[in-house]
Amino acid sequence: MLDNLTQRLGRVVKNLRGQARLTEDNVGEMLREVRMALLEADVALPVVKDFIAKVKEKALGQEVIGSLTPGQALVGVVHRELTELMGGASTGLNLATQPPAVILMSGLQGAGKTTTTAKLGKWLKERQKKKVLTVSCDVYRPAAIEQLKAVSAQAGIDFFPSAVGQKPADIAAAALDYAKRHYYDVIFVDTAGRLAIDEAMMAEIKDLHALLKPIETLFVVDAMLGQDAVNTAKAFNEALPLSGVILTKLDGDSRGGAALSVRHVTGKPIKFAGVGEKLTGLEEFHPERMASRILGMGDILGLVEEAQRGVDQDKAQEFVKKMKSGKGFDLNDFKDQIGQMKKMGGLGAMLDKLPAQFGALAEKAGGAVEDKSIRRIEGIINSMTPTERSKPELIKASRKRRIATGAGVPVQEVNRLLNQFEQTQKMMKQFSKGGMAKMMRGMKGMIPGMR
Repeated sequence: MLDNLTQRLGRVVKNLRGQARLTEDNVGEMLREVRMALLEADVALPVVKDFIAKVKEKALGQEVIGSLTPGQALVGVVHRELTELMGGASTGLNLATQPPAVILMSGLQGAGKTTTTAKLGKWLKERQKKKVLTVSCDVYRPAAIEQLKAVSAQAGIDFFPSAVGQKPADIAAAALDYAKRHYYDVIFVDTAGRLAIDEAMMAEIKDLHALLKPIETLFVVDAMLGQDAVNTAKAFNEALPLSGVILTKLDGDSRGGAALSVRHVTGKPIKFAGVGEKLTGLEEFHPERMASRILGMGDILGLVEEAQRGVDQDKAQEFVKKMKSGKGFDLNDFKDQIGQMKKMGGLGAMLDKLPAQFGALAEKAGGAVEDKSIRRIEGIINSMTPTERSKPELIKASRKRRIATGAGVPVQEVNRLLNQFEQTQKMMKQFSKGGMAKMMRGMKGMIPGMR
């Protein structure tokens, strides 16, 4: 997301090397590049003009002090203004009310509202130990009710049944009454979406808002809509007292201008970002961290948080011991590391949070680290006997053919996996001997599915 902006800023920083201070000329050159990148990213024109003006004002004449280069000083200014543009500080959900806290979900059809409702419910249940109930007031699309029921079950949260023949207000009132009587902490009300904004839709959601008096009214918007996303957010904001925005598909190949525009246009904070189809694919939106990622600085804090949540600490400690000793690392450990990586969203998601200097590594990994490749590697290891996993050196031609048949892959895939494992083993031994530099040079051998 916003890779083009990241690349353009990187080029500008290189061009500023060797200059003593930020001047009107070099700042002007940088701002032309930034303006083009923002417009190409589909950021709203008023937002671009305002942003450029602020950066120019802050950057002009700024002395380059200490060990900073002009490029670094300029990136500092842009980082601060990007952070401010996207809301400044992170804003979580407000649940400070007598339970149940009502959260009204709004947005157009196809924005990912129903899936986001389940993601957010799962997030509250697991992170804050809340008792969560969901209900669908979308009586115009029969599949919507069934979809919310299905994703709520997958998320491990409760669902209040509704039917197409009922009135949305009646459904909402009954669900709220049920939530009160059964001591739920939070109730999510999923409203009807349309393909475009219309009067009937807005009148209905206004009535629901008046009836439920929600503590949070969240607008779910598809980041891939670009400028249309901003216009839609503006219309909803004028009709409803929105309390926040959730951007979905932020991991897509979109130009991503919505992330930079929607806060400026609505004045409402972006609270969460959807990053993937899975119910775990939801992140709290941190403007400062997003600004760092756009500028190629990565999001190390986010990566650490993912690791703390997704990694089995006991297995991690055992793995560290094996790394230090350089002994005992087998295919079972190799498979465990793949599993830990999957819990953190896969290698692609991890690399996306690393600084730009790791970009070459991410590019090499490319599509080879997709879920399909990971599943194939796991399938090959699962087709081995326990003895073969603990002693890979036993796997010769006949065993390779049997394993390949069991996993449904060509023998070449088995050979590739074993080669990767051997590379990893060698690197483990180098690490145990203190050969960190050698290990980094051979890093790609650690990446499952990477050629």
